[in-house]
Amino acid sequence: MRTYHRFAMTAVGLALMAQPFAPHETVTAAPPQKQAAVAAADQETKGPAGPRYVDLAICLDTSNSMDGLIDSAKQKLWAIVNELSTAKPKPILRVALFQYGNDGLNSETGWVQKVSDLTDDLDTIYGKLFALRTNGGTELVSRVVRASLDDLDWHQANRPLRIIVVAGNEPATQDPQYKLDEVCKSAADKGIVINTIFCGSEAEGYRTGWADAARRTDGKYAAIDADRGTVVVETPYDKPLSELGVELNKTYLSYGKAGGEGSANQSAQDVNSAASSAPAAADRAVSKASGLYRNARWDLVDAMKEKDFDLAKIPEADLPEEMRKLSLDQRKAWIAERAKQRAELQKQITDLNVKRDQAVKEELAKKGLNDKTAFDAALRGAVREQAEKQGFEFEKK
Repeated sequence: MRTYHRFAMTAVGLALMAQPFAPHETVTAAPPQKQAAVAAADQETKGPAGPRYVDLAICLDTSNSMDGLIDSAKQKLWAIVNELSTAKPKPILRVALFQYGNDGLNSETGWVQKVSDLTDDLDTIYGKLFALRTNGGTELVSRVVRASLDDLDWHQANRPLRIIVVAGNEPATQDPQYKLDEVCKSAADKGIVINTIFCGSEAEGYRTGWADAARRTDGKYAAIDADRGTVVVETPYDKPLSELGVELNKTYLSYGKAGGEGSANQSAQDVNSAASSAPAAADRAVSKASGLYRNARWDLVDAMKEKDFDLAKIPEADLPEEMRKLSLDQRKAWIAERAKQRAELQKQITDLNVKRDQAVKEELAKKGLNDKTAFDAALRGAVREQAEKQGFEFEKK
């Protein structure tokens, strides 16, 4: 078993990695109405008034000094997803991604870019995250928070949890056009929580508005050491978990125009997570085994869980080749068999992850390591507490 701190100050280059965004490009995901429909019939997500939503907008400073922060986010996005996957009722998680403070972005928007709309396609978010590149710039916290308030289709019904997480290392009050307190008041009026993560000393974050921004919306403030990256613990269970995660891909039945792209992106993000670290790949496998990983727009197994999905209406040409000559009943049986295989693999992953979690706890204790000043620990703790306030329940740790 080996424990190490990851000091990655440059992005990982991969052939399968998504290309960097053009300076003024706004990248959007599938239409919100399609995203919201994914797995709506899944009984685990339903309370008395229907599915419960968690909408999470992640706003990252991509100025020159933030390579460590971006690397931490790449390492630990799946660990954050896994925290929410244990909530009851199981929510539908949608994530949006913004970058700000980068001179390669449009000055007319205050150097802010919406990289992705709110989407439950977590592979898309991870791919966009991996494509982020840092560059010197002007960091305007008020501007990126305001953009996330105004430019996203936040869910409204059935007590949704709506969170903005903004991370950076410059004063949060330096926007000359929009006052931070006014932007935070607007968020509070809409019932949206702001969690702030300052990359620097705790006292400096208090002096420069980061703690105050969180306080005004009943959010959480944390100070982290972005340059040190995050605490990553390797265990003997990481490799088999990652291998099971790749094996899960064989249970997916891609269909329609989005099928080929979705399947390729799934494999690409497996490669990206493995390039970050073995623990990151293991975390991704655990996420893929959870109810928060949904791909109904391109996978027939997930699509069959949707309330309004009708397999009979899918053109033969849009089906996997091996299913095209089958009758409708045979097609349903084919999908059911894949679903059974997936459930078996997911159980193997879940069971193995229990052993991995215990091994990580033991190694942290043995080495006297503390991950409380890491990006993911700050975010996981805040999101869990805020979810509990909204009526979600978690098993006690």
